[in-house]
Amino acid sequence: MTPRTTTAVRIVWDWNGTVRDDLGDHVAALNATLPALGGTPVSVDTYRAQHRVPIRSFYDHLLGRTISDAEWQSNDAAFLTVLDQRPVRLRSGVRQLMMGLRARGVGQSLLSLAPHERLMREVRQVGIAGLMERIDGRIGPSAASKAPALAAHLQALDPGIDPSRVVVIGDSVDDAVAARAIGAFPVLHTGGLHSPTRLATADAPLVDSLQEAVEVGLAAIGANWKARS
Repeated sequence: MTPRTTTAVRIVWDWNGTVRDDLGDHVAALNATLPALGGTPVSVDTYRAQHRVPIRSFYDHLLGRTISDAEWQSNDAAFLTVLDQRPVRLRSGVRQLMMGLRARGVGQSLLSLAPHERLMREVRQVGIAGLMERIDGRIGPSAASKAPALAAHLQALDPGIDPSRVVVIGDSVDDAVAARAIGAFPVLHTGGLHSPTRLATADAPLVDSLQEAVEVGLAAIGANWKARS
């Protein structure tokens, strides 16, 4: 039997740096943990220019050496402890934006490479969990790419999803790479963990607000669908 194809439009949101407004929190957590590894604090601009995944490789890059497993485990725990001390802040207007999309029948889900239990706690804390059809965070070690997680996320939502009807809204080059790997349309927010200069290398639309990200993404999907009809 041929699997059915679900043609409904949906949005997959990224969390850190996109829906959650936490660039400053991540820079603060990084700078709080670097000295114990022999490093020195970095500026926001340096963070945005050099941030990479998995995060362990980001530390290796900044320190100019490969950290040990013990160093990484201790540092990762310290990093998350600092983040836990920061309030979870959503980008301005995003809850209302999500509610409007739900009213229009646009499906929404959230995918992050942050630890799953931590992600669930934070999303529930700010009251948007009920607006998402699915929320997936990382289970297991840090990944070098979001692409496999995105493919699994859509499969878990509905095996019949047409990826060309999916908008991925994120703030990193990897968000765009992951979207294209599965045939979805990426839109990148310029106020997150990667600088606009880096994002420009992804050859994806760059926007300064999540409202604009939604408008650009849905318009692109509509135009693509019309061209295919």
